[in-house]
Amino acid sequence: MTLDRQPVLETERLVLRPLTADDREALYAIASDPAVWEQHPIHDRWRREVFDAFFDEGLASGGSLAVVRKSDERLVGHTRYDKYDTEEGGVVEIGWTFLAPMLWGKGYNPEMKRAMLAHAFGEVALVEFRVGDTNYRSRNALEAIGAVRSDRYELERYQGKRVVHLVYQITREAFENGPLA
Repeated sequence: MTLDRQPVLETERLVLRPLTADDREALYAIASDPAVWEQHPIHDRWRREVFDAFFDEGLASGGSLAVVRKSDERLVGHTRYDKYDTEEGGVVEIGWTFLAPMLWGKGYNPEMKRAMLAHAFGEVALVEFRVGDTNYRSRNALEAIGAVRSDRYELERYQGKRVVHLVYQITREAFENGPLA
C-alpha cells in the first residue's frame, strides 16, 4: 500500500483537499499577513515573490492540501504531507501548515491534524514534523496534539542566517492513546 498524500479529508468544520493552481490568490490573501510568519524561520513569506516560490514548491510536491472552512466554503489555510518513506513501517512528514489568524486558538489546527494523522497512520508507523526552534506557536501546537521533540534537528541557512529546525514526532500508538484520540 502507498500513502495517498493528496486525499480529501473532512472534519466537522473543515475540508482538506488537493491544492490547485486556482488557490494561489485566495491563499496569498492569508499569507500576505506578516503576523502569520512572525515566528517562522522564513519570516518574510508574506512577500509576494517568497510566497509564490513556496506555493509553486507546494504544487510540485504532490502533497499540498488547501484547507477550506465548510460554513462558507472559504479557503482558510494550507498544509502538506511531504517526505514519505516506506521503510521501517513507514514515515511521513506533515508541515508547511498555516491558518488564517481569525482561526487561531479555536481548535481548527488540532481538528485538521487529527484527520491528517488518522489518514497517515492507515499506512505509516511514524509522522514527523520539522519546526523552527524559535517558532513557539507551532512548537506549542505540536506538543498540544501529542508530538514529542526528538533529539534530532536540522541546520539550514536563510538570508545568511542559521536556521535550526527541531524534529518532532508522533507514533501510531502515541496517536491512538494521545490527546487527539
